[in-house]
Amino acid sequence: MSEIRQDPTAEERKNDHISLAFQSYTSQIDERFSYEPLLGHSDMTLPKFQFLGKELHTPIWIGSMTGGTEKARMINGNLARACCEFKMGMGLGSCRQLLFNEERWTDFDWRETIGAEQPFYANLGIAQIEELIRLGQVDKVEELIKKLKADGLFIHINPLQEWLQPEGDKIHQMPLETIQQFLELSKIPVIVKEVGQGMGKESLRQLMKLPIQAIEFSAHGGTNFSKLELLRSSKSKKELYKQLAWIGHSADEMVNSVNEILDEEGHRVQCNTFIISGGIKSFLDGYHGMQKINANAIYGQASTLLKYAQISYQDLKTYIESQIEGLKLAYAYLKIK
Repeated sequence: MSEIRQDPTAEERKNDHISLAFQSYTSQIDERFSYEPLLGHSDMTLPKFQFLGKELHTPIWIGSMTGGTEKARMINGNLARACCEFKMGMGLGSCRQLLFNEERWTDFDWRETIGAEQPFYANLGIAQIEELIRLGQVDKVEELIKKLKADGLFIHINPLQEWLQPEGDKIHQMPLETIQQFLELSKIPVIVKEVGQGMGKESLRQLMKLPIQAIEFSAHGGTNFSKLELLRSSKSKKELYKQLAWIGHSADEMVNSVNEILDEEGHRVQCNTFIISGGIKSFLDGYHGMQKINANAIYGQASTLLKYAQISYQDLKTYIESQIEGLKLAYAYLKIK
């Protein structure tokens, strides 16, 4: 019979408990979760996640961020390595410049680093898609996808950002019409996303009726590109439009909208796959969204990953490992209310 394991740190630990007890009072409860300490164990593992036709081991999507500079190349390189190591998916920052100039091609060419088994998506704005359709040059998008060896295309919908950007493009027709036209002209798999304000229920409803692969929330609460453009603008423009940065929809609100639409539209829904992003600060936010939505979903992060990716790969790796351990804990002991 084996003996009970020794406890050599007991005295030190007990002293810590005494000295820290008065700092450990809590006055708030996270009302989203029911804590079930009897129903899990420490050896719990994460399930595998079937997403966009591939298997992910970690349900974190690396959100579309940046490209086209030397610093961006280093950041994207670190993110691509993490995708490979932790079996995640990744969306590139805007690939607009690659349509006309391949000088910065290596900033975006990460398929070999990520590996063939992980989802990897290019990214263009709705204004560029509208213009390419008008010029009869949709084949340029197909060439881009083929050369990047990407699985498909993010189309980012950013009318407020374009309106506020000093050098922004005009959007001449409803983005919904442009997406419908693109789907008719091309077989490229499409994911549609916002850029930091999220989408209202009716926009979600119309997108969910289209044969697209997924919808990324990019909800209000994370990096907001409308606010970012205001920070680049003149003082008078900042003052005039600053309240627009407060317009938007949270990830939790969008999850509720999706669930309502699924109930209301039934078989008319063609897209029921989502990346829950925007204001996702930790594994708890991501876990809550994935468990609450009545659809296939993972969660996305951008600025938080960017923070660590621009320091070093080791810092990024340590952060992702901490999120995985947190997710294991959540799957073991937490149920959503």
